[in-house]
Formats: sequence, C-alpha cells, structure tokens
Amino acid sequence: MFTLMLRSLLLCGLLGLALCTHGQEKVADISIAKTIPVLRFEGAIGPAVSEYLVTEITAANSLNINIRPPLLVIVFDTPGGLVSSLRDINQRILTSNIPIACLVAPVGARAMSAGTYILYACHIAAMAPATTLGAATPVQMGPASPSPAKSEDEQNGSKDKSAMEKKVLNDSIAYIRALAQLRGRNQAWAELAVKEAATLTAEEALAQQVITLMAEDVAQLIGSLHGWTLNLAGTQHQLDLNQAQVIERPMDWRNQFIATITNPNIAYILMLIGIYGLLLEFYSPGIGIAGVIGGISLLVALYAFQLLPINYAGLGLLILGIVLLVAESMVPSVGIFGLGGAAAFALGSIFLLDTDSDLSISLPLIAAVTVTAILFTLWVLSSIWKSRNQPAVSGDEAILGAEAKVITGFEHQGFVLLGGETWAAISDTQTTTDQRVKVIARNKLTLTVTGLSNDKIMDEPVADKRTT
Repeated sequence: MFTLMLRSLLLCGLLGLALCTHGQEKVADISIAKTIPVLRFEGAIGPAVSEYLVTEITAANSLNINIRPPLLVIVFDTPGGLVSSLRDINQRILTSNIPIACLVAPVGARAMSAGTYILYACHIAAMAPATTLGAATPVQMGPASPSPAKSEDEQNGSKDKSAMEKKVLNDSIAYIRALAQLRGRNQAWAELAVKEAATLTAEEALAQQVITLMAEDVAQLIGSLHGWTLNLAGTQHQLDLNQAQVIERPMDWRNQFIATITNPNIAYILMLIGIYGLLLEFYSPGIGIAGVIGGISLLVALYAFQLLPINYAGLGLLILGIVLLVAESMVPSVGIFGLGGAAAFALGSIFLLDTDSDLSISLPLIAAVTVTAILFTLWVLSSIWKSRNQPAVSGDEAILGAEAKVITGFEHQGFVLLGGETWAAISDTQTTTDQRVKVIARNKLTLTVTGLSNDKIMDEPVADKRTT
C-alpha cells in the first residue's frame, strides 16, 4: 500500500513538473514570438558582415513557426563592399520566411553600391532623413569615349578591352532589375544606379518608389509597420507588431575578429610582420619570440587573404620585393636589389587586392612601408660604404703588412708579438730582441717576417749612435 502511494505521488509530481514546464514553454513561446531581432553593421560589406547576417537570418528562420520572430530588422551604413559577400547576404534574404526590413540609419548614413542591392532585396526598404543611396556601378568603367584624334582601329581596341567590364555591368543591371521586379520597386532608377552611378536622397527615393517608407530609428519603423501588409512567399502577410520587444543582436567575438583581420590594412600589416618575423628568426636564431610571432601573424594574414579577393600577380610582386630587399641586406648589390625590391613591393601592394570597393589597402600605408624599405636600403648601402673605407681589423688583410715586435732575437725561427698575441715566425735574416719587423706572409699559424730598415738603430741610445 505504501509503495503504491509513493508511486502515485511520484507520478503526480512528474505530471505537475511536465505541466509547469509546458506552461513555461508557452510563456517563453509567446515572449519569443513578440521579439524583433535587430542586426546592425557599419562600414564595407565583407566576409565578416556576410557571415554575421547569414548566420542570424538562418538562426531566426530555423525556429519553430510558433516562436518565430514576426520581423527582422537590419540597420546599416555602408559605402559598398564585395560582390561575393553581397550575393550571399541577398540570397539568404530572398529565401527568408520571416519578413526583413532594412533601415539606412542613423541620420547622415548611406547605402552606396552593394548597400543599394541589399536595400532592394529586403521585403521592406526604409531610410532615415538625410540619408542617401545609389552609385551601384560594380566596377570602374575606364576612361570616357575615345578621343577624336585616335584612329578607328584604336577605338575598336578600346572597346574590346572593356568587353569584360560590359559583361559585369550588364549582369549587375539584370540582377538589380530582378530584385526591383520581385519587390515592386522602381526598375528604371535601379538600372540608372548601376549604369550611370545615379544617387538619391531619402526623400527622393520615397517619391520615386525606390524605398517603402522613411523612419528615423527602429522604434519609429516598427510603429509604422504594425498592420502592414506585404507579399511573403507569394501570399499576403500582415505584420502584427503590437507590443513587440526589440532585441539587439550584435556581432559576436568571432565575427568581430574576422571583421578586424579582414580589414585589408590589418591583413597587410600582419603579413609583413609574419614574413619579417620568420626572416629574423632564421637569420639570427634566438629564443624563438620572432619566429612564434611571425608564424602566427603570417597564418592569420593568410586566413584573412583567403576570404578576400586576392590578385596573385600582386602577391607575387610583393613577395619578390621582400626577397630582393632581404637579398640587398645580405648580398650588397650597390642598390640594385634594394631599389628593385622597393619598386616591386610597392606595385605588389597596390595590386594585391583585386577589388574596386572600399576593401582595399590604404595608399598612405603602402607609401609609408615603401619609404621605410627604401630608407632601410639606403642605410645598408651607407653602412657598406663606410665599412669599405675603414681599415681591416681581422683576417689576412689585417695581418699582412702589419708591424710586429720580436720577443727574443732569433736567426731563423722564433716568436713575435702581433696585436697582443704571440705568433710563431720565420725570417731569412738575423733578428734581435724587441726589433720591429714587418709581416710579409702567413702560413696557417706561422708568420714570415722581414726586418724594417733602421729599426735597430732607432732603438739604440743616442750616445751609441755617435760612437758608431
């Protein structure tokens, strides 16, 4: 009987726990369903921004339909970025089962180049006052139309050279027109933004149906969107944002780390630290600090460059420049290796990243590093020039022709003092103690010496000189 009662109590306890847990899940479901994640980024669109947005959008869409957020908001301010990263972001936005609203904010922000494509891809496009968008041309289209002074053949050659640029341009036009058709936005202006780098202010964009609405911040945007009807996966969907709570979803440490190292300037500096650190470790082995720092820096730089569009010709020139600079310091070539290395280094740095976006190496940084390399070459050359004018202090150059002092007079073999060291010596003539002799040859540790003229007379007293 007691056992039966104990089992009944245990069963009731487990049932109550399950009901409580289910009730808590319901409360949690309601709470999560009324939250609106806000994703923010500033600066150029690169691998870090792409991974951040794709991961967050995927995570929200993977939730159960009952606890899925009613809306996602992306707030950004960008000058543009990489086409590959842009395509990844837009592909995830277009396949999202959750409506996504893009807001260009704060006041004074911009959605240039790749930012315009993202704005067109979002279900709802909003801009804060005094913001701009446009200039979505993917590449620099080169010089203007050929000069009249050029021949027809030269003009045709210029057209042929821009064939690839035309392909990229037409592909971008078709892409943004497809986005405009999908979202019911202004297609004509979208084409102008790509073809002629057209731009608009927020007020102009709203008037021309490029964006959906204007809002100063996220709170005003959500307030305006409550009850809004939009097309979601081919069906009409009404937003219910009453009493919805905004939850900021910032980048985690991994995204921030990737954003830092994929900054072209940071990756460039890390690569230089890595290469010179390893060279220093190999050239002058120590306790390994230079090698460890250089190895880690180089691996991190290579990982960053893997995520960036690298021009391998530029990378080859960069490595060649460093090799020539190192060769100048080890095998002096009167500046040929040094100046050639500096030129190759500068050109390789400029061509290193194959992109026209803001994800490029700063020219002042390249200039500073190149000037430092040139100054290093000049310092090596000046050191070599000074060393050529200094007398030799070791080797046969320092020994041959030097003066030594006979320790004890000898007829054929004996010992002399040279530079504070005792050397075995041979001489064809008789030598005397303390006589000054000249070294004319060396055979291993034995010197061949000859007496200096008038040395014996100079060492004798003056009175003795008069009696002779």
